[in-house]
Amino acid sequence: MKSMTGYGEAEAQGRWAKIAVQLRTLNHRHLDIQLRVPREYLSIEEEIRKEIRQRISRGRVDLFITRSLFKGQGRKLELDEGLLTQYLRSLQRAKRRFGLKGEIDLSLFFSLPELFQLRDVEVRGEDERGLVLRTLDSALKNLERSREREGRKLQLDVQFQIRHLRRVCAGLEREGKKIQLRLKDSLSSKEAGSSPEAQRGALEVGNWTLKGDIHEELVRLKSHVEELARHIRNREPIGKKLDFLLQEIQRELNTVSSKVPHLSVVRLVLAGKDRVEKIREQAQNVE
Repeated sequence: MKSMTGYGEAEAQGRWAKIAVQLRTLNHRHLDIQLRVPREYLSIEEEIRKEIRQRISRGRVDLFITRSLFKGQGRKLELDEGLLTQYLRSLQRAKRRFGLKGEIDLSLFFSLPELFQLRDVEVRGEDERGLVLRTLDSALKNLERSREREGRKLQLDVQFQIRHLRRVCAGLEREGKKIQLRLKDSLSSKEAGSSPEAQRGALEVGNWTLKGDIHEELVRLKSHVEELARHIRNREPIGKKLDFLLQEIQRELNTVSSKVPHLSVVRLVLAGKDRVEKIREQAQNVE
């Protein structure tokens, strides 16, 4: 049982830069992936989404990738050799034509700054693809551990609520048996009379006996509660299954209260509904 909320991060260093991946997950009915990546990694964005989908099935996922360039690696100084060649040839011609003296030296470079250009290093996403995916894998593992830790806390609370639901089921079973015994005793006493009024009374009590029989509802209710207890021990996503089971438990409780509107039964049903709502609140956080 895993929570939909969690956090994981990881860092790694490559040839040009340091990569940092941060993952944050929040509650959401479906899988919603939001990526914030440097432009250099736009070409591998779909691979990043695929890796996330393989690990996470439900929830909002916010992914942040930062790329910090090492000093001296972000830019490249380039000499315009073609332009320098033109300068040198022009100076040689001027020396010959006008009889100029002196040698051409490095001081020329300082007087001609246009010979140099400072360019940003272009690195495509494919060049750092492996590094990014490995860092993402580490961040996803850390996220998984975070979600499992939170999931264990949710599991303990749901188990606590399930114990109370079992007590409610046992209480309803006891009350159902008591009511049936009272109805049968009443039916027997009515049948002892021979007047038409007594027979009509016996028929009315018999109808109440049929209406007050909640055995089938209790069997289904206990089955749903036990299935709920089994599901919360699973590691795979169970959030939607929990929603379905809680709806079924709620339905059976409603049927029981409508069939047997006795105060003792209604109190137990309300206690059961209260536990169902507490589990439903936690189920909203379960993947």
